[in-house]
Amino acid sequence: MRWLERLPASGVARVRALLTTHSDFSDITPTQYDAAYTWIRETGLLDKVGKDVSVKHSVFEAAMAQSGVPWFRDADLLIRRPDELPEDALRAAETLGLTPEEAYVQVNTAWGKVDTEERSRIGSAGELALLELLAESAEGRVEHVAAWSDGYGYDIFVDSYQHSAHLEVKTTLRVGRLTVYISRNEYETMLHDPAWELVTVRLTPDLKLLAVAAVPKEWITGQVPSDRTARGRWESCRLDVPPEVPVPGIPSIVPMLAETASEILRGRDAF
Repeated sequence: MRWLERLPASGVARVRALLTTHSDFSDITPTQYDAAYTWIRETGLLDKVGKDVSVKHSVFEAAMAQSGVPWFRDADLLIRRPDELPEDALRAAETLGLTPEEAYVQVNTAWGKVDTEERSRIGSAGELALLELLAESAEGRVEHVAAWSDGYGYDIFVDSYQHSAHLEVKTTLRVGRLTVYISRNEYETMLHDPAWELVTVRLTPDLKLLAVAAVPKEWITGQVPSDRTARGRWESCRLDVPPEVPVPGIPSIVPMLAETASEILRGRDAF
């Protein structure tokens, strides 16, 4: 354990505090100890020791986020109650001394953090991929207004002599499930801006553009929540879009496409 010899006393104490939380871990081999320390460091757990943070809750949350188990990606749909937790999560929770209720809270917390980071990464890639395709295909001006401000209520502006389109872009890697988040500003922009269109972009796992489709305004209007009183107002909502709802292509920009434009934009490739 050469790395341990090089650590300051405070570092050794941190590692031992995490790795000896349970007496069952006291007889692990140097190789296991080294692997455990590497994982603890990479997940940021080492920095939490000594702070007002529960070690067992932090370890369980990190383990769920880093596990790569198939169910975690769709945990928001698959797990709605503690008794719906998969057996592997329950075993990990029991090992750490967590109740199913505590484990359920930590799974939701871990999923929320991972989902937020993933949506940001994939969303940016989708906007840039569509922007590049539009620049090659549209006869007119194409601008990425979201790069300047998020106050427009849409991401991409396309304009030609007689037509214009304001595209709000939502991106996914998934097949068979489309979940989008829409802000109040985006929704209200849709209501008063006839050029506004919600465009869904599907990327391959290596972030290459695969297909695009538009979600009809009428469908969006029928799904968003209503403000029940003047004292309550929704600011953001999640929409789970059924596979039959998106219309392949981007209808609003078809009049602006060059003859050599990608067939993806014309809707010739199914979403």
